[in-house]
Amino acid sequence: MKKALSIAGKILTILIAVFSVGVMIFTIVSVNTIGKDAALFGYKPYIVTSNSMQDTFQAGDLTVSKQVDPATLEPGDIVTFRSIDPVNYGQVVTHKIKSITTYEGEPAFVTYGTTTGVEDAYPVPFSQVLGQYQFRLPGMGNFFYFLKSTAGYVTVILLPFLLLIILQAVKFFKLVGQYKEEQRAELNTERAQLQAEREETERMKQELERLRAQLGENAPPKTEPEASKAQPEAPMTEPEAPKPQEASSQEKPKAETQTAQEPSQPEEESIDDIIRWINEMERDGQ
Repeated sequence: MKKALSIAGKILTILIAVFSVGVMIFTIVSVNTIGKDAALFGYKPYIVTSNSMQDTFQAGDLTVSKQVDPATLEPGDIVTFRSIDPVNYGQVVTHKIKSITTYEGEPAFVTYGTTTGVEDAYPVPFSQVLGQYQFRLPGMGNFFYFLKSTAGYVTVILLPFLLLIILQAVKFFKLVGQYKEEQRAELNTERAQLQAEREETERMKQELERLRAQLGENAPPKTEPEASKAQPEAPMTEPEAPKPQEASSQEKPKAETQTAQEPSQPEEESIDDIIRWINEMERDGQ
């Protein structure tokens, strides 16, 4: 369900963005071309204000004409021109060519509206031709007029952009929340690992203490040095000189006794070093 909502949100965002950009481009082009002499790549839009050519386009449509050489036009073509009729002098008209004639020594077109079939009162000199009709956009003329109004601007331009900004803001805050959750989970994992390490260190410390206690209990009692033992009184008679083998046999137990006594002290010192090392690790972890 969450995946479907995420996909739907992305599609809606893309549609709003495309619509907003399209409206912006249409507005910029229309404002700079409709009612002005400017053209875009030779094409110029016009808004139809009457139904004199109702079978081709209607009032409220947006027609597009292309700049051409008037000499290439023929009867039957639809041409856009500026009227020289005093009734609507200078007004842009798009009518069909009926025939070619001359007016005041200049080539001109006889035009008419297909709705009534009546010829226009004045011919169209070649110098007044603006272009040849190419295609129409139904209803876009009315849309342009609506777009120029305050209500149209708010409805078609401002609201979509605000909606787009809101959607992006919601997405941003969701990403921030997701990032915080990931950071919190990572921190909890690190704390759990640290606690496990402390417990393991404490267990090792207790085990070493137990081993130290066992070594203390099992250590053999210390023997007094041979030198401290009381020597028996020598007999009055002169003793025989001890044989070399007997002397070596008497010194051997003494060496074995000293060897048995020495290892206990280094083992205790090594355990103490390990315990101090574990304590230092605990302090560093804290």
